[in-house]
Amino acid sequence: MTELHFWSIVQCLILLTLANGVPVIAKKMLGDWLAWPIDGGRLFWDGHPLLGKSKTLRGFVLATLATAIGAPLVGLDIETGVLIGFTAMVGDMLSSFIKRRLRLASSAEAPGFDQVPESLLPFLVVRNLVGFSVWDILIGVGAFWIGELLVSRLLYILRIRDRPY
Repeated sequence: MTELHFWSIVQCLILLTLANGVPVIAKKMLGDWLAWPIDGGRLFWDGHPLLGKSKTLRGFVLATLATAIGAPLVGLDIETGVLIGFTAMVGDMLSSFIKRRLRLASSAEAPGFDQVPESLLPFLVVRNLVGFSVWDILIGVGAFWIGELLVSRLLYILRIRDRPY
């Protein structure tokens, strides 16, 4: 039987929550200030945005910085925090890219597409650093998926998010 690493999963989930929450809070606090779209407003060959205006350089940088700062607070090193934040944002951009190809509006809800890439990539990237098994990764991604749906609705009720997803 494979040993599960529950505390390591929790540490990563805390950082993933931080990576996903900081851009939302920054948008609420800063509005459009320094909210430059990562894709520069460019369109893909299909005529739709590459990523969409909600994926900003500000959000990417702040998410990565926040996880770097948060990592030592949960018992991980700064480098692991950077990896988690960076790959969470890369996964978020990947899901946005796929959603645009499926002709879904920017910030449209797409269960699975919204949670899996931005949690699976970080878990895969840090798997050897924290000793994750396949089961640890599956549990972490599943927990993030469920947690993200619940937290997003809570943030909407608290008027921090513009949409409940």
